[in-house]
Amino acid sequence: MAAMTETNNIHAVTEGPEGDDAKCSFHHRMFLEPQEKKRSVKALVVKQAKKTCSCTPTKVKDWVFGFFPILQWLPKYKVREDLLGDLMSGVIVGVLLVPQSIAYSLLAGVEPIYGLYTSFFASLIYCIFGTSRHISVSIFGVTCLMMGQVVDREMERAGYDVEPAVLSVPPGAAARVNTTLSPVNGTWQELLCDRSCHAITVAVTVSFLAGVYQVAMGFFQVGFVSVYLSDSLLSGFVTGASYTVLTSQVKYLLGLDIPRSGGIGSLIVTWINIFKNIHKTNICDLITSFLCFLVLIPAKELNERFKSKLKAPIPVELVVVVAATLASHFGKLKETYGSSISGHIPTGFLPPRSPDWTLIPNLALDAVAIAVIGFAITVSLSEMFAKKHGYSVRANQEMYAIGFCNIIPSFFHCFTTSAALAKTLVKESTGCRTQVSGMVTSLVILLVLLVIAPLFYSLQKCVLAVITIVNLRGALRKFRDLPKMWHLSRVDTVIWGVTMAATALISTEIGLLVGVCFSMLCVIFRTQRPEAPLLGWVAESETYESLSAYKNLQTKPGIVVFRFEAPLYYINKECFKSTLYKQTGVNPVWVKAAKKKAAKRMLREKKVGSGDNQTSISMDFVSEPLEFHTIVIDCCAVQFLDTAGICTLKEVCKDYKEIDVHVLLAQCNPSVRSSLIRGEFFKEGEDHLLFHSVHQAVDFALGTQGHGGTSASKD
Repeated sequence: MAAMTETNNIHAVTEGPEGDDAKCSFHHRMFLEPQEKKRSVKALVVKQAKKTCSCTPTKVKDWVFGFFPILQWLPKYKVREDLLGDLMSGVIVGVLLVPQSIAYSLLAGVEPIYGLYTSFFASLIYCIFGTSRHISVSIFGVTCLMMGQVVDREMERAGYDVEPAVLSVPPGAAARVNTTLSPVNGTWQELLCDRSCHAITVAVTVSFLAGVYQVAMGFFQVGFVSVYLSDSLLSGFVTGASYTVLTSQVKYLLGLDIPRSGGIGSLIVTWINIFKNIHKTNICDLITSFLCFLVLIPAKELNERFKSKLKAPIPVELVVVVAATLASHFGKLKETYGSSISGHIPTGFLPPRSPDWTLIPNLALDAVAIAVIGFAITVSLSEMFAKKHGYSVRANQEMYAIGFCNIIPSFFHCFTTSAALAKTLVKESTGCRTQVSGMVTSLVILLVLLVIAPLFYSLQKCVLAVITIVNLRGALRKFRDLPKMWHLSRVDTVIWGVTMAATALISTEIGLLVGVCFSMLCVIFRTQRPEAPLLGWVAESETYESLSAYKNLQTKPGIVVFRFEAPLYYINKECFKSTLYKQTGVNPVWVKAAKKKAAKRMLREKKVGSGDNQTSISMDFVSEPLEFHTIVIDCCAVQFLDTAGICTLKEVCKDYKEIDVHVLLAQCNPSVRSSLIRGEFFKEGEDHLLFHSVHQAVDFALGTQGHGGTSASKD
């Protein structure tokens, strides 16, 4: 065959004039002329620069409307159709967010008021920048846990106790008078302020850094990073982190005063400390926790079971918080039984303050994991609900939105936020139509901040811990889905289990890293040992399928059809050769070696003159024919070739050719064909052929064998 040129010479068989059963002894080529590709880097850079730097009124308008999606949908807002649903969902989510914001503040290691600030600003800012109509951006348990671990570490570095007693002086008030304290009493009050202020300073600095990372991801269009966080990996991470969250809240359920453990093995260390101090359990807190569980769990189950019949879920969390606060206040549980309470929650807003830039070197790495989890959860949820309701979201704009939800509030004493699944489900089920519901939620929280917040002074911390744990039910129930997950994909189940165990038993950051690395290793292992079956012909068709998967398939005499279901590259090149040799039953290297050995033995016996019997046996072995004369390699599943893959194909073709077996390639995609051409796979005088289909390759092999072998294949 002539050498392969710039045009792709794809060979096909033509039928003979005597009918379908007769094949001509020749074939023709399909000349596919490739598109001309502009390889000038300078031209591409200049073109892209002109496109980017050009400024027209239309382009500016499109950019502004794209960066601020609220300018697109708010003028078109349908008041009659959408307002009632948005009002209802906004009020309900706001009511649910009040107790959860206070509870998750303890998880993040900061005072309760900062959780309310965070929920207020996040809901408002996402309305401006977000493209999803349904997701609720607020405090998320997993990111709060990760934030709390960072805050505790930095508090220990600064020399503060991780879990101080409840302040008798309002932390917000101390923060306001910090710069005007007199030298006489300034030391004591400054110490109280510094502990609270340092904790929130660490939190807002981490939040600022995480937001910067997320905005940078959006600017550089790296939304594709989220594809490396599969659903099974994220589910395992959230479940593992949920166990860590649950463990961190047990001490509040029991009323124990033990330090919160951080770092590697924190879950195990925390449980050891709990059992060491179990005899110090506060009976009042234990009874209160038990009663709250008795109310919250059945009520949550009823909300889920009858959510289709209820116009809105019962705000049982708010009812429990109000009842528990009244009981604690009038029963004087703190004074009588030493129960731990939330303490003073001031009204109003604190003056804006920038993050502490000196902490950035210590927190830069911690913010990476929080940023990745935040945008991954947000993008996943926004795409899921957009698909469900028939509209589209932009992943990169979502990263801008969640980034600004962290950057801007960080100047107003807020910590990291992301989309929250539970609140998003409530928002959707209560009639949310647009992000106007987010504005309503912000107004509800604003009302609490300005008027109602101080009324939660006597609220026990154990009640907040119960609310946090009850909201983890969805993640903890993932174990019920394991049999179904195992049936669908064992690899995904193993990824889920490894990520969950690493997150719970080691740490959240390391668990995420372990999950990503293990997931990538699974992909590599699956391509390293792929499926590689022999194919058979489906009667009365041009289709070839796996002989091991289907019955009643036919094989053509003297032809073996082999499919390799993975890219052919340096990792699996040996697997390709060994599997091909095993499936065909012929290793050409061994056959050549055996022939050489037999020929040498025959010559030696002739020289020695030792009998005609052994010589005839050797001659029979040397001349023993193979069961097939052609191997057709179906390359439809080979996405790409690297240098090692091309060399492997050359080696296989050369070795089989030396034992009079011809190798044909079928169904190569353009990328593979281009790689073969660049790798000089087709050389002058060599008989490597490409075919559009396996059927054409088999017909060609049958035709050439019936007309005198390989001479018929030459042009």
